[in-house]
Amino acid sequence: MVKEIQLRITLKEEERSDILILKSARVLDIDRQDITGVKVLRKSIDARKPKIILNYKVAVYIREALPKTSDYKFDYKDVSAAKPVHIIGFGPAGMYAALRCIELGFKPIVLERGKNVKDRRRDLKAINQDHFVNEDSNYCFGEGGAGTYSDGKLYTRSLKRGDVRRIFENLVFHGATDQILVDAHPHIGTNKLPKVVQNIRETIINFGGEVHFETRVTDFVIKNNSIQAIQLQNDKELPVEKVILATGHSARDIFYLLHKKQIALEAKSFAMGVRVEHPQHIIDSIQYHCSGERHELLPAASYGLVQQVNDRGVYSFCMCPGGFIVPAATANGEVVVNGMSPSKRNNLYANSGIVVEIDVHKDLPKYEKFGALKGLEYQKNLERLAFTAGGRSQVAPAQRLTDFVEGYLSTDLNDTSYQPGLNSAPLHSLLPKLIGNRLRKGFQAFGQKMNGYYTSEANIVGVESRTSSPVSIPRKENLAHPQISNLFPCGEGGGYAGGIVSAAMDGERCAEAATGNL
Repeated sequence: MVKEIQLRITLKEEERSDILILKSARVLDIDRQDITGVKVLRKSIDARKPKIILNYKVAVYIREALPKTSDYKFDYKDVSAAKPVHIIGFGPAGMYAALRCIELGFKPIVLERGKNVKDRRRDLKAINQDHFVNEDSNYCFGEGGAGTYSDGKLYTRSLKRGDVRRIFENLVFHGATDQILVDAHPHIGTNKLPKVVQNIRETIINFGGEVHFETRVTDFVIKNNSIQAIQLQNDKELPVEKVILATGHSARDIFYLLHKKQIALEAKSFAMGVRVEHPQHIIDSIQYHCSGERHELLPAASYGLVQQVNDRGVYSFCMCPGGFIVPAATANGEVVVNGMSPSKRNNLYANSGIVVEIDVHKDLPKYEKFGALKGLEYQKNLERLAFTAGGRSQVAPAQRLTDFVEGYLSTDLNDTSYQPGLNSAPLHSLLPKLIGNRLRKGFQAFGQKMNGYYTSEANIVGVESRTSSPVSIPRKENLAHPQISNLFPCGEGGGYAGGIVSAAMDGERCAEAATGNL
């Protein structure tokens, strides 16, 4: 017999290794000897009150053995001689599209402009230390996409788009810790994701698929509203039948290519702002109601904040407890910041994007001449402004949080996790009023919601501009582009996902759509 129950455990109780069995026996009013095992299904922390509670959802096995295998099976088969599906981009959407193609009996041929995870490290080092951006290999482009080296958070609200559990199980199958199946806000960590991504690539290759790195797509040969061939940077042409376009939200060259070829695009609302960095102990003290170090059983505290300011949302994005701020530019001449956390989340700082909603149809009248690319051009201009304000390198413009709100140039800045360094700049006057004024009011409101958040010990760092794509690529109900019958826009770059999990689910859906009538 198996019974699912909810348990509430205090931190003191959590110190006992047998507490789940003891509590389960008490709740079910049975002898603890009758319990053969307890499987944790979900775990979350309730820190709303000083007495912190750990909430567990568990499956209690009563006189019955725990299952040894996963509920999910991945039926990968040899597809080396099967019909091909070409996939452009090897981020979460592209990876899961390729895996799903193999399950369905089709051969994925993946074209990735960046490098494999091992070789990407050299280019990330060059950004951080030499301030040089390889425009094909950086924090956004390369094996695994932006998620590989920028955190690996798996939390999603897209529960109706696909089978979230299946996505998680597949990550575990490829080497992720099974803790992601349990945590309410699952996270793999930037130190562990590269190996998981590499294992996915090896699965694809071992079952007959192909993955080609440093292979940038430069053009499409289109006839009769269908892509006949893909042209690569070395002028090589590949004949194609079906194309899944999973290039991510930063592949501007693809947006420009489609726009030039008069393939329909749409301007999409998005969000931009800054990244705020606090000492982690400040966030811990606020969230866990503690004056010293947090309890050893508690993870680095996180937060989620939102405030309506002048009819636009101001909210936290990609919050990274115990993390780092990283340079996420994809071209020289721009500064973009993002956040990441290692699996242990044990760095001294907490950082989060704090961004403002941009209504692309109302807020950018001066950019109307760019049509569907107006949001992209606005985004680019803000990144160039940050580059100039930082000193024309990957050094980022920054300001103490209180100075930003009160309108003063910071005479000095707090220590930071951002390796290229910070330059004091008057972001309060440099940022467009559309963003800056709302951020200032938003930070004041956040200080009222979290006593201690509004502090001179925090820096704001600019700019956080790549929250999502400012362009969407339309598609029909069958997921194909309305003009190009064999093109399947996919994931964040198409405007159909907002993170690793939703992109992976969309990749699977596009693989099913693309192979449906091959």
